[in-house]
This record gives sequence, C-alpha cells and structure tokens, in this order.
Amino acid sequence: MNLLILGGTVFLGRHIVDAALRRGHRLTLFNRGRHTTEPFADVERLQGDRNGDMSALHGRRFDCAIDCSGYKPEQMTRAAKALGSDLAHYVYVSSVSAYGVRAARQQYDESTALATGDVGYGEEKARSEETIAAAYPNRVAIVRPGLIVGPHDPTGRFVYWPLRYAKGGAVLAPGRRDKPIQWIDVRDLAEWIVHCAESHIVGAFNAVTQAEAHSMGGLLEACARVANVESSTHWLGDVTLADEKISPWSELPLWIPEEDPDAGGLLLARADRAIAAGLKFRSAEASVRDTLSWAQTLANDHPALGTAKTLSPARERELLEKYKLIH
Repeated sequence: MNLLILGGTVFLGRHIVDAALRRGHRLTLFNRGRHTTEPFADVERLQGDRNGDMSALHGRRFDCAIDCSGYKPEQMTRAAKALGSDLAHYVYVSSVSAYGVRAARQQYDESTALATGDVGYGEEKARSEETIAAAYPNRVAIVRPGLIVGPHDPTGRFVYWPLRYAKGGAVLAPGRRDKPIQWIDVRDLAEWIVHCAESHIVGAFNAVTQAEAHSMGGLLEACARVANVESSTHWLGDVTLADEKISPWSELPLWIPEEDPDAGGLLLARADRAIAAGLKFRSAEASVRDTLSWAQTLANDHPALGTAKTLSPARERELLEKYKLIH
C-alpha cells in the first residue's frame, strides 16, 4: 500500500513507520521536519505544517492516511482539503479523553457520549473526530488509545515506574493494589493501526488493554521482577494522596482517585471491538522490560525522562516517613 503518515518521527508515529516498513508498504511522512528522521533514511518526507501550509500534499494520491498528529478540528479540515475528497481511507488516532464523563467504577464503550464543547484536549479530540468523519463518510477508523507506553515515550510518564523500581528501596504506591488499570504498548498499537489501514477497517475503537487484565499491584510487581533490585512497595490510599495534594496521573502515573466523578473510570474502557478487529497485546512484563531497557540507555537528564512532573525522591520519602510506612 501507499501510505501517508501525518507525523511519524517521535513516538507512536515512529513505531507506525517501523511496523509499516516491516510489512512492505511504501511510505510518505508529512511533518514539520523538527525531529530526527535518521531511523528512516530511505522514506520519502514532505515538509509542511498542520496549522498552516499543507501544499506539499496537493496532487498526491495515497491508499490511506494515518494521522497521529492531529489535535484540533481546524487541522483536520486543512488535512482533508489538502488530500482531497477521493482518499479511500483515513485512520485517525484520537484518545479515550474524547469521551465526556468517565464515571467512577463504571466501564464504558464506544457508545459512550463524547465530550461537549471545544476547549480542552478531550473536547478538541472529539471535535476532530467529527470533522474528519464528516469529510470522509464511512472511510474513517477512529482509534482511541489511553496511556501509550513503551520505548521512545517522550512524556516520561509510564517509564517512571520501571525506573523507580530499578533504583530500589521503599517505593510509594498509589491507591489500592487491586485497582484495575489499562494502557497500550506503542508497538501493539502501531501494528494494529497498520492492520486497520491494510484491512480498510472503519468505525470507532477503544485501543487499550482490557480493564480486567491488569491491576496497579500487578504492574508494580512486574516492575520489581524486571528491575531485579531489592525494593519494597508501600501503599497510600486515594483520600490521603488527595489530601497531600498529589497530582493525579502526573506525579504518580496511572493513578486517578477511583471516586473522581468525572474521570474515576478513565481506565475502565471496554476494548471488545478493537480486539474483535485484531488488536493484540504483549504482557505487562514485556512492556516494562523493553521500556526500562530503552530508558537506561539515556542520560539522566534526557528530555524523555523529565517532561512529566512525577513525584520527586524527596517528596516520596517525606510521605513514606510521615505515614510511618518506613522506619
């Protein structure tokens, strides 16, 4: 197939390119040219801006466009105009954040109402979905991942846990051990997105592991096994962490208070439709192992390890001592 990748050099796009090349497709990357493209020296590149000049796409024909860099509806309008009405298939990477309320302790599926309004990340993703679906009726696959994890993650979020256990010692863990959590390994997501393009799959899909598959305790145990360094895990509940003004999701990644009325159920998406359409998952241990292996090749001050404002060692120890979790 002749595939266009909108983005393609940082994280998810990088893995999509890698998966598509392994499967023998012909690729063109469209982006601003601000990031390294060394791994794909032989891939055609077109330079432009989602917020401005997309003229490099005029007159080009592709079997499918895979969009992992669109965040605003006006970007989608601009892309559709540049690509023309004859494009046969469009795969748009949205987010589970496009949904409205994710009620506490309640699972949700693709029938759940999208967020309303046009201000905010989730709202803009929702409006972007609607814009591209209107431009290409019955020709769009809308992919809604949750937290994307794995090698080359520029956010430094998920990697916090493997690196923390690699340091050893007493580890502060959030919430309760059995709380269900979910994510998607970037390589599993990339492989499936290419499959969607190959199979001309359309419709909306939650691209996450099933909520029953993983718990917070299970993830941290996998981190401890992979790190193979002496450590101990100490749990603080949602109410205590909230009282201590710990920022959900960022300071302790994958933690959201379960009773949060708007996002308590964020990590409870149903993935049945995507699984039926071919989405597969590697083990938590494999994701942890490969993420840690990649992170340990980077310098301690590498940007990928520092963009997320995760809990500092000093604050972690302060909490462990304050609540007498260590002596």
